[in-house]
Amino acid sequence: MKKNWASFGFALIGLFLLVGATSATQADDSPPLVIGMELNYPPFEMTDATGNPSGVGVEMAQALCAYLHRPIKIENMPFEGLIPALKTGRIDLIISSMTATDERRKSIDFSDPYLNTGLAILVKKDSPIQSIADVDKPGTIVVLKTGTTSATYAHDHFKNATVLPLEQDTACALEVVQGKADAFIYDQMSIYQFAKKHPDTTRGLLEPFQKESWAIGIRKGNAELETQVNAFLRDFKARKGFDALGDKYLKDDKEDFRKMGFPFYF
Repeated sequence: MKKNWASFGFALIGLFLLVGATSATQADDSPPLVIGMELNYPPFEMTDATGNPSGVGVEMAQALCAYLHRPIKIENMPFEGLIPALKTGRIDLIISSMTATDERRKSIDFSDPYLNTGLAILVKKDSPIQSIADVDKPGTIVVLKTGTTSATYAHDHFKNATVLPLEQDTACALEVVQGKADAFIYDQMSIYQFAKKHPDTTRGLLEPFQKESWAIGIRKGNAELETQVNAFLRDFKARKGFDALGDKYLKDDKEDFRKMGFPFYF
């Protein structure tokens, strides 16, 4: 029964995207909605085997443009460049697994949240670290991805640990895998994936020590677009669009989180 409902959900979202995309293509007088994202965060924002944008965030962006009857244009750029690009008008929206924080709200506005997550920790398999309280100690090396909320957390809270910022999350995880760092702080989903990929050398402390939510970034003062985006998110959720994308891209995560007793992201 679950399999049938999942198939039905995929069919619905596929039809929704197809019909919407056709409408957007026909709306020649509508300017494209330029959406910035870093296509380096599977399964949310990435490229497929042919080099085309793919993933949960990409399909959500396509559905948004279909809902608004506007063509889509995706701008791939480094994560730390997204907010400056939005502020200068290079892009219209950010859909890139971005956490809505008070600090970022000083520069841009955000839609209603579409995903709930939090910060978690990847540690060495035999590490004595059991929680965030064990991390900020002399001699502890912590790796972080630059421009993320984990880097902000470290700046605000760590006084004793050695903090090593790196540009790529895969490089951060590799430092722990190879025993060069004691901990990697990042979002719960990524920590789960890295621990699952390297079970012989790492383990994930998945209970979020700081809860967060992802939202769509909007340039300040663009109240009309913000209203439209929030209306889309409500409609997409009601249509079970997030459920369908979760089953398509995160089926194993969903089942594993159920077994571990963690709420799923959507």
